Amino acid sequence: MLAKAFRSDLLKIKGKGLWLLVCLAPVGLIALQVLNFGLRYDYLMKLYAEDLWGGLLDSLLMFVPIALVMGMTILSSLLANIEHYTSSWKQLLALPIPRTAVFGAKFAVAAVMLGVSCALLVVGTVVLGLALGFRAADMPVADIFALSFLPYFAAWPFLALFLWLCMTFRNQAVPLTIGIVLAVFTLFGVSEWLPVSWPMLAYTGPGQEVFVGAGLLAGAVILLVGMVHFSRKDVA
Repeated sequence: MLAKAFRSDLLKIKGKGLWLLVCLAPVGLIALQVLNFGLRYDYLMKLYAEDLWGGLLDSLLMFVPIALVMGMTILSSLLANIEHYTSSWKQLLALPIPRTAVFGAKFAVAAVMLGVSCALLVVGTVVLGLALGFRAADMPVADIFALSFLPYFAAWPFLALFLWLCMTFRNQAVPLTIGIVLAVFTLFGVSEWLPVSWPMLAYTGPGQEVFVGAGLLAGAVILLVGMVHFSRKDVA
């Protein structure tokens, strides 16, 4: 049932511009660094002379968590709005598919799309570094993948939360406002005990695996709670 609902949601997003959003996010992050290095090339090359690749990753780091949370917010809203806009929730939920499968499929689609976005960030980072003249032999492949994917896994609580809110409320102002506020707070690293700090700490550490594990676990718990609530709630 979940696989059938997943395939159905993939068909629904065709022509909706969601894949364009998936591509624009990593392209935008790389474009910022193109501008950054383009305007301050000599200065940055001297500043990061001992570790050019590390300097590039550090420059990207401050933008990755906020881009992730914002992307999760917008993507969740767009996925939920496919049904909200056409008022097709009742027709969808009348089909012989469990509500939990409907909710789980939406989450799976969002997770896959964000995973693709992270993969594109890996490609963009490599291409930019080589274009700037960095040595391919010095490329920190593991760190590039870590920067692109570890914050993503640590941010799963937000994906589950935003999707839950967006599927529950027809008016998207509330989840969008919450998402924007939380995205801004990812920049400040308020406390390691708060999920809003986990995307950044998942890369900077120490104890990266703790924050990644906490993100995946908290995301699974929120996803389960959201499924149970959605399965019992009347959706207009």
